[in-house]
Amino acid sequence: MNSIDKKEGDESNYWNWNGFKVFWSVIGEENAHPMILLHGFGASSKHWRNNSYYFAQKGYSVYTIDLIGFGNSAQPGIRDIGKLDNGIWCNQVSDFIKQVIRPKTSKKIILIGNSLGSLVALTCAVYLENEILSVIAAPLPDPLVIRKKESKLNSIFEKFKTKLIKIIFRVFPLEIVLFLVNKLGIIEVGLNSAYFKKDNVNQELINIIKKPVLRKTAARSLRAMCIGMSTRGNKLKASYLLEQLSHSKKVPFLLLWGEKDNFIPLFLGKKIANFHRWVELKIIPNSGHCVHDEDPSLFNKISHEWIRDLKTI
Repeated sequence: MNSIDKKEGDESNYWNWNGFKVFWSVIGEENAHPMILLHGFGASSKHWRNNSYYFAQKGYSVYTIDLIGFGNSAQPGIRDIGKLDNGIWCNQVSDFIKQVIRPKTSKKIILIGNSLGSLVALTCAVYLENEILSVIAAPLPDPLVIRKKESKLNSIFEKFKTKLIKIIFRVFPLEIVLFLVNKLGIIEVGLNSAYFKKDNVNQELINIIKKPVLRKTAARSLRAMCIGMSTRGNKLKASYLLEQLSHSKKVPFLLLWGEKDNFIPLFLGKKIANFHRWVELKIIPNSGHCVHDEDPSLFNKISHEWIRDLKTI
């Protein structure tokens, strides 16, 4: 049974989703327009610390949520949840809307995501189309690919690949990998690669990323993610999802991309915008993979003005 557990006077909450504890928070007026901020891989809702108050002041009811496997939410393994992919996280967001947001308002939801959170937002825009008002993806992973025609040979290969991936990740010592990641300072190296503005990589940010990795359940959850994301079907990949969304164009879609993004280069964002002309692309100069945290003032301003100009609120 799903339930909400809220501490007195605290904006942070735990929600029981299918037996898993999910951390979430909300700021802003309850009857304001609802917005959900979705973090990227390895991050948590705290990564939006420089954005949520701005949007609340602009009149939104701002929800942040730790996706299953991340932050302070439960970190289930394969035996607990089977796999973790953007389909599962979309289901989590769907139930969050139904059980946490809908008792307060019937207004459509604005989704803003960073990287993996953007893919989850796109998934929700397709499969929860009537619930979603608009999506801002900053940036969108899962670059466009031309889907090949299904053949019997391809199907056999895919089945073999899926089995092989499952075997590899079941035996691969992710516990040792995460131990070394912490001991060797690889998190700091990764953040310095993700962020173009190196001054933004401070101890607060490092702690936000490092804390969930130190939990005993981190490796088993990472294993479920590796298997889930590596073996998901085409219907959960960005190419298919964008194609589906392009048929209806019911959900306005903005791409915000860091000019200096080393993880997902800008040319991929341009490729998406050129292929899907209904998608709007705005480039943040001298910014890397986490534009919402590297240039929060500019990110917040562009996002708010774009939503405001939709004239659908």
